[in-house]
Formats: sequence, structure tokens, C-alpha cells
Amino acid sequence: MDKRLMVVDDSAFMRKIISDSIKDVEGIKVAGIARNGIDALEKIDRLKPDIITLDIEMPKLNGIETLKEIKNNYDIPVIMLSSITKTDTTIKALELGAIDFIEKPENLNENLDKFKNELELKVGSLVACKNCTNNERKKISLSNDISKTNAIVIGASTGGPKALVYLIENLPSINIPIFITQHMPKGFTLSFAERLDKLTGARVVEAKDNMKIENGTIYIAPGDFHMRLENGSIKLSKEEKLHGVRPAVDYLFESAAKTYREKLVGIILTGMGRDGTDGMKKIKEKGGTTIAQDEATSVVFGMPGSAIENGLVDEVLSLENISKTLNNILRVK
Repeated sequence: MDKRLMVVDDSAFMRKIISDSIKDVEGIKVAGIARNGIDALEKIDRLKPDIITLDIEMPKLNGIETLKEIKNNYDIPVIMLSSITKTDTTIKALELGAIDFIEKPENLNENLDKFKNELELKVGSLVACKNCTNNERKKISLSNDISKTNAIVIGASTGGPKALVYLIENLPSINIPIFITQHMPKGFTLSFAERLDKLTGARVVEAKDNMKIENGTIYIAPGDFHMRLENGSIKLSKEEKLHGVRPAVDYLFESAAKTYREKLVGIILTGMGRDGTDGMKKIKEKGGTTIAQDEATSVVFGMPGSAIENGLVDEVLSLENISKTLNNILRVK
């Protein structure tokens, strides 16, 4: 049975663009539209949507207030539509429970195909099964001595921002570096880093080229730049996209594996696609420890599922248990 999408936007033009784009996505249909937040809340029980796209800027009841009401009363995945001028609001929406967002280009007519492609990709990822295989996998106990961990790398995509907020706000004090690649457009990663910085006693920064790596700091890869580690510093580049994304998790993981070898812990969180699988392989080859988020707590099981299927994961854990493991690692240090 097709999944049902509700489109919430005050612009008739945007409602048509989204509705027309969804026609090309297998397994989903538009159940209905809403012109503002109040209209959306009145229609949810009748339309029974499985997914909602929600504009941030609307009259009567804006996207943030609408999202709060939806999350308080329903378990429905929400994808926000946001402009670059609303980065702080977008990060707040992700923290409140939106699973992802799609950036509205400043000139939609010139970037219409790109917008449609992103819409189809992100909505389509929620329609597909979380994991296309149901193979049972026996847990493997962590083989490395966590007291020897000198760095942690984390990769995430769809659903990642909320997962990262949970992990970061529950961290104890840290005295090793943590590096994060989250698939996110240019302009949004700075706001995300600033928000995370307020949630923890550690220092959280958007990484810059040639920035010296320091213990006790969490580095976020900037949107539209690949991030690598080299000779004690951050190296950024604008090479071609890998797996259709920039920044790519694989580049971070592969370079970190070379730098920290058996003293590295790699964590792959919720996200679509297979980015991070090759990087996890490099971490394993160098003797590091690998952890993947389990299917039950992943919004999209693509990235962790790919790494698991390829036999590259030492431990499959819920998000809560990943947090506990991180805390154990950092307390031992």
C-alpha cells in the first residue's frame, strides 16, 4: 500500500511543485495539502498522512509551532522546507524532532530540477524499507581496549542531527577529539555546530581548513566541503561529490584510520545510502573499533545497514547504548 504524504505550505506554487514531484516517487501518493499550520493540524486525523513536508515560514501558525503540535500528538515523520536565511530555525526544528530538511533555493526557477531531485530522494528514502534485508546478525563484543581510544569519528545523514544532539548533550567531559560528518548543505553546519556547542561542556566548532586538531574539541565537517585529517590538522577540499554528497563520511573515516589506526572508534548513524561503508572497512583494516546504529532506532537504515551487511561492524547498538558506550570510552580516558 502506498504511503500517504501531506504537503503543508502557504504557497500554492510550492504545493504544486511538491505534489507533482511526488508523482514520480514509487510507493507514495499525495493524500492532501494544507495552506498553513492550523489547516494542517485540522486535517491530520482525516488525511492520516504517513509523511509530512512542512514549510517553516507560514502565516497563522509557523512551521516550528506546527511541528511541536505534530510531535506532541503524532508519530509522523516530518521533513522541513527551509531557506538559507532560516538556518537557526531549521536546526531548532531538527532538535524538536523533524527528521530532515530540504533547502529552498533562493531562485527556485533556476534550481528547480535540483530541488525536485532532493525532494524525491529524501521522501523516497522514507518510503523504502529501512533495511532491504532482514538478515539476523549476531552481536560481536567490542574487541579493542576502549581505554586506548585516541579519537572518535561519527558519520550520519537522514535523522542524524537529532541523533547527534542526543549523543552530544549526554557526553561527559572529553579529552580526545571527536570528528563528525553530517550530510548537510553549506550554511547550515555552522548553526548546527553552534547549537551543539551550547549543549555540552566540550568545544564544538565547524571545521576550517588547516585548523589544528586539539583534544577536547568536536569538529563538524562544513557543508559542501569534504573533511580529512592530515598531520595533526583538518584538511578541507571541494573535490567531486562522493556517493552524491559533499561532505562524505568515507573521506573522514579513511583519513582518520590512517592517523589513529587501532586507537580509533568509528560510529555510523542513521542515513540513506552507503556512505561510510568503505571508511568503516579502512578502520577495521587498521585495527580500529566500529559501531553502527541499530535498525530500530535509525530513521533510515541505509548507511548503518550497508556497513553491517558488509561485515564491517563490531557492535550494533541502539542510539541509547551508543551514548552509553561513548560515555564509557570518554570516562576511561
